Amino acid sequence: MSRALRMFAWATGLACSAIGLFHVIAGNAAIPGESDAGATIDSLGRFFGAIFTGYGLAWLWAARQHPVPAQAVRWLAAVFLLGAVGRLLSLAAHGWPHPFQVALTAIELALPPVWFWLAAADERTTRRPAQETP
Repeated sequence: MSRALRMFAWATGLACSAIGLFHVIAGNAAIPGESDAGATIDSLGRFFGAIFTGYGLAWLWAARQHPVPAQAVRWLAAVFLLGAVGRLLSLAAHGWPHPFQVALTAIELALPPVWFWLAAADERTTRRPAQETP
């Protein structure tokens, strides 16, 4: 479990950092169907791109710890899940977004339970040897 959690955290960190940097660099062009959204949305998107880059770096930090801190994984997964909740609220308030955003919502709903499960499983296996030592 430890290797799976580490690799999953590493992949998540790389993906989130790359996506965040893409939004910082590309601005509105990074948002499907919104390349002409204007200066306000461009500014907002680039700002949140920087935040998402930091989020990815937090995953990379967690992936580099030995063992991977389960509590950090839970918090990072919860933030990801909160993003999905935000998308669902937007869907309820404004209707269906671009299909790519719908796919992202599905991913954001599906991955946190996997992270929660991996963190709990890894925590059990890393604790067990310490508890069995006399």
